[in-house]
Amino acid sequence: MGTDRVEPRPDEPVGEPPELAGSAPASGIDLARTMLAQAKADAKAKGIRTGQRQAVRRGEVSGQPRSGAHPDDRDPQPLGRSVERLVAERGWETEVAVGGVIGRWDVLVGAEMAAHCAPETYCDAVLTVRADSTAWATQVRLLAHTLVARLNAECGDGAVTRVQVLGPGRPSWRKGPLHVRGRGPRDTYG
Repeated sequence: MGTDRVEPRPDEPVGEPPELAGSAPASGIDLARTMLAQAKADAKAKGIRTGQRQAVRRGEVSGQPRSGAHPDDRDPQPLGRSVERLVAERGWETEVAVGGVIGRWDVLVGAEMAAHCAPETYCDAVLTVRADSTAWATQVRLLAHTLVARLNAECGDGAVTRVQVLGPGRPSWRKGPLHVRGRGPRDTYG
């Protein structure tokens, strides 16, 4: 079949280059040097530059960015720096700052007020706070201006423009997964 396989001659030793055949037995280093010289000669005959691998390692080949000994953007980054970059790219600075303040709510408003009211939502520069009684809802409404000033001092100017205060929620008459849709409890107290 048309294979270009070259069979060794019976008088020629197998595995040795022709230059070393017939001479003293070659050591491993001599054999490696001879094979390297032959590979370089073959590469030169084909037009392939030798020594390009070292140039690539040094970053000298154009169009192929390589990392060196100093840190750059392609190296693994600390988690904090990556999160800060993500927040900045997405424009979430205000939301993250308000979220941090909500996490420290009891420190910001005091333990007594934090025991009776809690922040629920933040949307469009409006912070919604729910109080556990109507008396505390009234108290928080009276202190809303001071609360907005404190929040803006913590989060940045204009982060919170208004504090909306909700009173306690009404009791839920919905009991269990099977309930009747309709007008609600009518006959409960009678």
